[in-house]
Amino acid sequence: MARPTATVPLVDAEPGHPSGSPRLLSHPVLLLAGIVLASLNMRGALASMAPLVGDVSAHYGLSSTVSSLVTSVPVLFLGLGSMVAPRLSQRFGTEQVLFAALAALAAGIVVRSLSSVVALFAGSILLGTAIALLNVLMPGLIKRDFPHRAASMTSLYTCAMVIGASTAAGVSVPLEKSFGGSWQAALAFWALPAAVAAAVWFPQVVLSRRTRFAAAAAPRTNSPVPVRDAGLRRVPLAWQVTCFMGLQSLLVYVVIAWMPTILTDHGMSKGTAGVVFAVSNLIQVVGAFVFPLLAGRMRNQGPLVAVAVSLTAAGYVGLLVDPVGGAWAWAALLGVGQGGAVGLALTMIVLRSRDAFTAARLSGMAQGVGYLLAAAGPLAAGALYQSSGGWTAPIVLMLLLCGAQLAAGLGAGRDRKV
Repeated sequence: MARPTATVPLVDAEPGHPSGSPRLLSHPVLLLAGIVLASLNMRGALASMAPLVGDVSAHYGLSSTVSSLVTSVPVLFLGLGSMVAPRLSQRFGTEQVLFAALAALAAGIVVRSLSSVVALFAGSILLGTAIALLNVLMPGLIKRDFPHRAASMTSLYTCAMVIGASTAAGVSVPLEKSFGGSWQAALAFWALPAAVAAAVWFPQVVLSRRTRFAAAAAPRTNSPVPVRDAGLRRVPLAWQVTCFMGLQSLLVYVVIAWMPTILTDHGMSKGTAGVVFAVSNLIQVVGAFVFPLLAGRMRNQGPLVAVAVSLTAAGYVGLLVDPVGGAWAWAALLGVGQGGAVGLALTMIVLRSRDAFTAARLSGMAQGVGYLLAAAGPLAAGALYQSSGGWTAPIVLMLLLCGAQLAAGLGAGRDRKV
């Protein structure tokens, strides 16, 4: 009997591509490696700052409100960068933009680590914009190249994203110690994995250029009809997906920005707080892996939304009533809940879209508007903390937003298409 040969997947031309003919992918293993390595860097640069933000603030003499800008500014540019990502993808190609984003991410991490307040925020802007491009284009790439395995692929890259964040959060303080107490060196270290991811992704750029040149000479047939952003903004379902994405991101980035500080303010050592925070990020892998897989098998994802939001809210309640005594339990609840929420948000972008082009547009809207909303979270929490003198008011606000997240998620989880 003849041995079956492995096939290289054929996919539709990317949105905006001059030809509607199928496009040959590179070897699937190389493509998967590129996706995983890119995903590992999609939160690491942000999570690595959280355990060190106190040292950074002390070095520059920043107040609590200004310190919150260190984590809010990148998230703000996650939103602004997300709005232009689909157009950049159309103009230059998804593979090229993803490669440029990874290179810009490495550069932004290096700039942020320089001993200057201007460099601190300039690097944050650059890396936030770079991560925005990665965030927005990945769902469209998954929908395009793995249309029949979208949920499992979303689960894979979401898990990689969470693992990258938890690793960065967990080893930032040990790295600082190993570099002789230099937080600058500890932050700069994370440019290395971004550079490696860019190098592994580069073959996709080469292949994409070849296929684009070949397609340019072919007759233009079956060209996709563009779905414009203005059209999406008139669709209630698109806004429900956007609000769910934005609120889950806000709640996540408040934890990223302030969880270690909440714990240290209640007497926990900085090292232990960093480990608890890292464990919370690591446990997100459970939710990020399980929830998208279950979502792909369900017509209505509302019940999963309710579970994820309830776990997140329970974790916030724990930080309110007994932050240190039950820290490990609250870390677990927040981890599973927020990992599940981010996995659901990314999966619903794919499931609610009819095609890859719509997925890219919906991703741009959901993450553009959503991250602009999310950027207000760490800043508002820091301002409330400074004005009230404690963490009660910020955490109560987060619990109210959990209710809004639940409402948006129940709407976004219904079996409909944009």
